[in-house]
Amino acid sequence: MVTFYSIARTVVKSILMPLYRIEVHGREHFPKEGGVLLCSNHIDNLDPPVVGITAPRPILFMAKEELFKVPVFGKMLTNLNAFPVKRGMSDREALRKGLKFLKEGKVLGLFPEGTRSKTGEIGRGLAGAGFFALRTDAYVVPCVIVGPYKMLGKLKVVYGPPIDMEELRSRKASAEETTEVIMSHIRKLREDYC
Repeated sequence: MVTFYSIARTVVKSILMPLYRIEVHGREHFPKEGGVLLCSNHIDNLDPPVVGITAPRPILFMAKEELFKVPVFGKMLTNLNAFPVKRGMSDREALRKGLKFLKEGKVLGLFPEGTRSKTGEIGRGLAGAGFFALRTDAYVVPCVIVGPYKMLGKLKVVYGPPIDMEELRSRKASAEETTEVIMSHIRKLREDYC
């Protein structure tokens, strides 16, 4: 079925792939079905579309609430499977939506750092990623974007194998500890592909 998402993905892919000479590694690690929590580092405003065009399945992204108030752009975000989250506080509605999507077998994309890294270094993740990882049976797939974004440069997007969450889930680890485990996998991917 042709959707706004699939059309936009095709158009954006035809522009960004050659513009940034994007290399994609590890797509074979991405589960073909079932809920997936996709966690990536965040280095640029273009990260969501770049992850969206390189992942093998459609992604639902949380985006800061303010973006949905921008005329036309807000509507477009909704049509691109994004949903709003209030930053700096616990947004129960956004958390409920995220859990629902994962339990329905969809892909939820998160940037656990919560904001772009100005240095390119991978920072600390917020507890939200751990919250979703612990409260669902979704696969947790780490992703790293290795930049910088430079026209006709080379950008890498790397998907790692799903992280084994069994031990963390069985001992009811904290969301913070679980997020740190996820971030350590993202850092390791970066070391391997830098």
